[in-house]
Amino acid sequence: MKAAEILVIDDEAQIRKLLEITLQTNEFRVKLAESAKTGLAEAKNCNPDLILLDLGLPDESGQIVLKKLREWYTKPILILSVQSSEEEIVKALDSGANDYLIKPFRTGELLARIRTSLRGFAPHIVVSPVSNGVLEIDTVLRQVKKNNDIIKLTATEYDLLALLYKNEGRVLTHQNLLKEVWGPGYINQSQYLRVFIAQLRKKIEPDPNNPVFIHTESGVGYRFVFQDNL
Repeated sequence: MKAAEILVIDDEAQIRKLLEITLQTNEFRVKLAESAKTGLAEAKNCNPDLILLDLGLPDESGQIVLKKLREWYTKPILILSVQSSEEEIVKALDSGANDYLIKPFRTGELLARIRTSLRGFAPHIVVSPVSNGVLEIDTVLRQVKKNNDIIKLTATEYDLLALLYKNEGRVLTHQNLLKEVWGPGYINQSQYLRVFIAQLRKKIEPDPNNPVFIHTESGVGYRFVFQDNL
């Protein structure tokens, strides 16, 4: 099987070199770009399997580059940035980023996020039901089981869980979840989301106080982890 190709768009030479060595050591193919202009051109030229994008580029904001990429590029984009404000993170995620890591980052965590994003993008032949030994999700029957027992979910609870599952490993912002499940008129009604996330955790988590499936990204949103949490 051909190794996945990753495009790194970052203006720091040391970061590019570190990522190149780390990724190649873990059997990824790597392309490098040091600016927005070269990064956009390289993305068009090689159409990589995943893009690592820095927000602090010298010639154009990474947020703008992200929006330009999302006009045509449908594969995963992971943001790497020293900018740690919730506003910047939410803005990037709402603009189409799949994930966001703040510099300095741990290489182990970066590799895990990359693999999760690539797995989520890979086409599936058998999509339902899927089980991790504790939780089983059947998107055809709209049925969820925990330890082989059917869980009774309301229609809204199921829609919320299905959206999280569909985007496994990806951080979904509060606004994105509210818009997709309740509609555009509810994007500021965060209390709806908190209530339903709490209800879902009570029903699907082994321990709702220490969730392993629905992870909170403080001030940003939620991330669903299904395959690698046990």
